[in-house]
Amino acid sequence: MKWMKGIGLLLIANILIMVTLSLTVPILINVILPMFGIDVRDSVDLSSLVWAAMFGFGGAFISLAFSKQMARAMLNCQQIIQPSSRAEQVVYGSVQEIAQRLHITMPEVWVYDSPDPNAFATGPSKNNSMVAVSTGLLQNLREDEVKAVLAHEMGHVYNGDMFATTVLAGLMNTFVYYIAMWVRRFFAERDQAALGFGLSLVLQIIVSIFASIVISWFSRHREFGADAFAARVYGKDSMIGALRAIDRWVNRAQFEYSTQDALATMKISGKTGGLMSLFSTHPPIEARIAALEAL
Repeated sequence: MKWMKGIGLLLIANILIMVTLSLTVPILINVILPMFGIDVRDSVDLSSLVWAAMFGFGGAFISLAFSKQMARAMLNCQQIIQPSSRAEQVVYGSVQEIAQRLHITMPEVWVYDSPDPNAFATGPSKNNSMVAVSTGLLQNLREDEVKAVLAHEMGHVYNGDMFATTVLAGLMNTFVYYIAMWVRRFFAERDQAALGFGLSLVLQIIVSIFASIVISWFSRHREFGADAFAARVYGKDSMIGALRAIDRWVNRAQFEYSTQDALATMKISGKTGGLMSLFSTHPPIEARIAALEAL
């Protein structure tokens, strides 16, 4: 089955990452760094680094492997296999057309019940993915704008954005786990295990917050790339029109996502402000429109 193949490939990739780390880290620590007068051989615990990498990358890749199943479980969605309406035909036909252009396996196509105009793509690889749109997107956007949003999501699929984000998350997680493990070991060697455990938890929370900022920044950067992809497929005017239609809907709804919607940072609207904007996975619509107009 395709999903089992995707999981297998991700597990192989994870193993290869672990093997690479186990081979390159000793060379870096014992050979390369000493050549430049940097000696950290007594301060780096290789086993802790490997364990941190296993936890960091393992969790990230397992989440990616089951991302489609988790998305379907969280949403009231229905798969489109045989389109039965004009709207379903537009969604299914657009995804099919773009997949054929790109010579990739057509993603699963789903529609989920939600009033806000939104769409997302997920899956472990470009040949094992899904694209989902909300009923609100179909109700509030013109056909050409819906197609542009679908092209945007297919841009994420084709560019491997989900995989790239997962690798970054794995690196950040590894960093977080390693710091926590180092702090625990440091205080345990001084017979202060309880203090070390408490400090490691605090540091883990603090470093995780900073890691989330880095991951969110990368996600926002990839959004501009997906917008540019949509512009190449259907023209930038359609994508600009889609973003403006979404912005009008948000303004008409008269509430701020950042305070009333726990998933605001994951949505196209990107309506966040202040410090919360650092954790937004989508740039402000105004910035995205400006980038498209500059193409």
